[in-house]
Amino acid sequence: MTLRLYDTATRSVRDFVPREAGKVGVYLCGLTLQAPPHIGHLRSGVNYDILRRWLMAAGYQVTFIRNLTDIDDKILVKALEQGRPFWSIAYANELILADAYRQLNVLPPTYEPRATGHIPEMHELIGKLIAEGYAYPAVDGSGDVYFDVASWPEYGSLSNQSPEDMQSAGDAPDRGKRDPRDFALWKGAKPDEPADAYWPSPWGLGRPGWHIECSAMCWRYLGAEFDIHGGGLDLTFPHHENELAQSRAAGLGFARYWVHHGLLSIGGAKMGKSLGNTLDLTYVGSLGVRPVELRYYYAAAHYRSRIDYSEDALREAATAYRRIEGFVQRAAERVGPGRLGDLPPGFVAAMDDDLNTSAALAVLHEVLRDGNTALTAGDDVTVRTTLASVRAMLDILGVDPLDPVWTGGGRVDDLRGVVDSLITLALEQRAQARARKDWAAADAVRDQLNQAGVVVEDTPQGPRWTIGEQD
Repeated sequence: MTLRLYDTATRSVRDFVPREAGKVGVYLCGLTLQAPPHIGHLRSGVNYDILRRWLMAAGYQVTFIRNLTDIDDKILVKALEQGRPFWSIAYANELILADAYRQLNVLPPTYEPRATGHIPEMHELIGKLIAEGYAYPAVDGSGDVYFDVASWPEYGSLSNQSPEDMQSAGDAPDRGKRDPRDFALWKGAKPDEPADAYWPSPWGLGRPGWHIECSAMCWRYLGAEFDIHGGGLDLTFPHHENELAQSRAAGLGFARYWVHHGLLSIGGAKMGKSLGNTLDLTYVGSLGVRPVELRYYYAAAHYRSRIDYSEDALREAATAYRRIEGFVQRAAERVGPGRLGDLPPGFVAAMDDDLNTSAALAVLHEVLRDGNTALTAGDDVTVRTTLASVRAMLDILGVDPLDPVWTGGGRVDDLRGVVDSLITLALEQRAQARARKDWAAADAVRDQLNQAGVVVEDTPQGPRWTIGEQD
């Protein structure tokens, strides 16, 4: 298994070689917690969860860090608007995010640090930058500290920009800066911001700038140099550009690979609270689409591609997944669930090719056709090996229908449990009608279930139901 990844820093696909044999450190820029997550945010969690699963399948010990930004300009604006402590807003949204990730079967990170828990590390990094001449306290008495962009010749290399073409950083008034492009490392206390959003520092009472937060947390949990830094394509500049500059200037090797995922748009526009075009898991559920089907929808597109959301495309993905699920259920009833099998070479080649999940799913569907043919022919040996292979591929993508996450009766499956009970009751009524040879009543129950999207199939083991059409 030789994984090749597109590296934003070199703008090329290159072989992944970890810093330390057998171990991989991954840092994913998590959410800023000013609002509940929408399905555009959640794509990030699923994309990097698939990367993590693939690295684990290759035998790597993965340290996976996904941070939470719980202090930020946007959060403070919300705190003033709502008359609430900033931390209560951040924590409430953190709980919603954690629940969404659980529903989508995103593995918990090794560590999930909050920015506010790492103020000492930020102070240490800022002190290093000032001492080396890469940063300076503002001369206007504001208590701000800025990174001196002109002092770092490589600035702009990650985003492939020339500093001469850049505008003001826009994160503070230009009056305290040597250059409008300089960005804030530390923000002095302001009278028009919440009084509890500040910490003591060598430069006065204040709070961290956005970018220094991630540099400090990377350093704390992954050391001076680590393997992969991930995030959305929209973070390349200024966030990741600034992280890279300040970290390298402080003497840290920092990230060896920069991996960015495409955004999920709607109507061609980026999904965002400010645009009023966000959709969340509750909305997706109202369409009759389950979390596992939304995860499949994410996985069906290459992680670097843009997804332009449409309800039709989401429903098509859900239908495709239900066909896969139907095979897995029928095969498991026939030969037992068995164990995960070997991954087909074509699937491995696709995943090693910059995590090409769309090509990997094409391989899965080819194997699935063979499995359905074997089921029809009663070839149990082929059914068993095909089921094992299909489940192994689905496990990498996090959508194996027999995974206890989807079948174990936890919060993810509360709704499914209710549906199970209701459909079981309807099938019992149908069975009673058939027993008394009331074929019209039995057919009526089946037709009503069909209209609700529930397909009933009579098998030697009794009736079996699935949601959606069968192949």
